[in-house]
Amino acid sequence: MPVPLDELPVHQVPLSMEHMLSSDRNAYDRYYFCAHDRTGDVFLITGLGVYPNLGVIDAFATVGVHDKQHAVRISDALGKDRSIPSVGPYRIEVVESLQRLRLVCDTPEHGVAFDLTFEGSFPAADEVRHVWRRNGRIALDAQRFAQVGTWSGTLNVAGTDMAVDPEVWVGTRDRSWGIRPVGEAEPPGRAGDEPIEGFFWTYIPMRFDDFALLVIIQEDPDGTRVLNDAIRVFPASSGRPPEQLGWPEIEMHYRSGTRIPEGATLHLQQRGHKELVVQVDSLGHVALNSGPGYGGDPTWTHGEWRGRGWVDSEVYDMSDPSVAAMVPFGVVDHVGRATCEGQVGWGLFEHASFGRHDPTGFKDFTSVAP
Repeated sequence: MPVPLDELPVHQVPLSMEHMLSSDRNAYDRYYFCAHDRTGDVFLITGLGVYPNLGVIDAFATVGVHDKQHAVRISDALGKDRSIPSVGPYRIEVVESLQRLRLVCDTPEHGVAFDLTFEGSFPAADEVRHVWRRNGRIALDAQRFAQVGTWSGTLNVAGTDMAVDPEVWVGTRDRSWGIRPVGEAEPPGRAGDEPIEGFFWTYIPMRFDDFALLVIIQEDPDGTRVLNDAIRVFPASSGRPPEQLGWPEIEMHYRSGTRIPEGATLHLQQRGHKELVVQVDSLGHVALNSGPGYGGDPTWTHGEWRGRGWVDSEVYDMSDPSVAAMVPFGVVDHVGRATCEGQVGWGLFEHASFGRHDPTGFKDFTSVAP
């Protein structure tokens, strides 16, 4: 039988919108959002994903407050109607496409709840297609678009209500779809004998008064650039297309004895060999492997089957050495404060570095900054 989305002229292949063209179990389609004030004291990471070839839909929300990460996870069987992205007490309302979205998470009994609206400050921008192969197999083949903006509404954490004022609260969001590892772990195969040597990733979408920046860098252990993107986005009223900013170079400023960055310096290239320098500082972070369900999270992973109507929550004490020890082996999202051409910007400073990375001088998984 057709599904509601089949009523719309949006088909890409001769299949119902219920089905993916690819039969890859790792097919996914996901929303990601982050929201924060300008102190870094409160940092919300949330999102919703569907996994058509696993028959699963799920959502998550994690709020970092001081040394705690409050997490709620929601999962269910994927239904036929995806016209309103929702699962259990969590839903996303597309109020105005590519501009305004409302997020509702009605789980105060689990320590996190919110009714928040995201308003885009600049147009959403496509990123370059992200393709990453390991041992001959596609590990990731995804398309994303990203947008910076402001937030309004209410956020409740551990029974305390917070007013979210768009004059103060900012953040970013992205939509991504394609292939990436999801669900229950597969047999390791060749990767069991030839594990990954290292991983280096940096993702920095920033909102300034007059423009937005989007910078992405992924490198292999020897420094080979797997993904490279840097653009500046201008207001829709300007009529200016995104400005490409060449080959981004980055200097990471790690906290001594760790791989947790305190900041970074970006060197971007404008036409005419004119350099654009961006200084980014971290004001606080949320570890994506401690509650949000991204790679390396031992308690829950996106796309896992947990049964129908599953809702779960947990509070992570990031000052606990056993919890903190896992942070460097996953992606960490930082509240970023940036300066560029005399303007101050705010947004996401996402970074991961583990294992070997020759350009930084890290030789193996035990290497840390001096």
